[in-house]
Amino acid sequence: MRPILMKGHERPLTFLKYNRDGDLLFSCAKDHNPTAWFADNGERLGTYRGHNGAVWSCDISRDSGRLITGSADQTAKLWNVKTGTPLYTFNFDSPARSVDFAIGDNLAVITTDPFMELTSAIHIKRISGDPADQTGESVLVLKGPQGRINRAVWGPLNRTIVSAGEDAVIRRWDAETGKLLQETDKEESHKKPITSLSKSTDGSHFLTGSLDKSAKLWDTRTLKLIKTYVTERPVNAVAMSPLLDHVVLGGGQDASAVTTTDHRAGKFEAKFYDKILTEEIGGVKGHFGPINALAFNPDGKSFSSGGEDGYVRLHHFDSDYFNIKI
Repeated sequence: MRPILMKGHERPLTFLKYNRDGDLLFSCAKDHNPTAWFADNGERLGTYRGHNGAVWSCDISRDSGRLITGSADQTAKLWNVKTGTPLYTFNFDSPARSVDFAIGDNLAVITTDPFMELTSAIHIKRISGDPADQTGESVLVLKGPQGRINRAVWGPLNRTIVSAGEDAVIRRWDAETGKLLQETDKEESHKKPITSLSKSTDGSHFLTGSLDKSAKLWDTRTLKLIKTYVTERPVNAVAMSPLLDHVVLGGGQDASAVTTTDHRAGKFEAKFYDKILTEEIGGVKGHFGPINALAFNPDGKSFSSGGEDGYVRLHHFDSDYFNIKI
């Protein structure tokens, strides 16, 4: 499996996302410029210029027509994917962190960080079909969690929102009333901040990664813990194969300590686990710093990783991968 190395960012990667068709890959980094790539050969398609701060996350509409990004410059932006033109800017009083389109792309959930006297919040925005009709008003604003909310995603049929972050608690909210429906059990929950959250293709379950050196698989409707994957380094990014029962975890020691150790000691490879048996089945090395972002192509035949080193690595699986036996 020879990786394709893509150097399009000057600063550490923060997020990776494929479009629904799997032919485009979008990357976000601390260098202000979300970038689009061709997913088969890693060729850069273009960059989206307009943010003045680190871009923390992105999502792509079902038809690949629009991109939404959340940034530390206290804005979330809607873009025309094809032309790179900003269509609308949502302004907030604190940095925007996580963005996620609802099924149908008529709504988006955006989280904002704690800032000065403000607590973290989850904002639901209506996304207009015509950019000329777009407004910045929130349909609903949810508050409550302590610390930063690192990820918030839509639950099945857009009825709920699932959020997770620094307080290590996963919450399920009613997307219509804003009522808190459920929290994860303290015994089962992560013990340190949750860094990442990735939904399964059908939305029935999701995977979380945490600084407590573990990843956990949860049922979306009940928040029941299904599986736990234990590793020996903080987990910054997680992804699930849409094709096989595999999960991949990425991370490494804290970036501030990286310069003091050999890159092999930092444990910067992406580790694959059997989803059902929770056993490690392999690893992919290459990054010279912690892995901050992971994404599987929707066809399950390739995956990409983004690191603190500013590189995106695109990995196409060879035939041996599909015949792994445990």
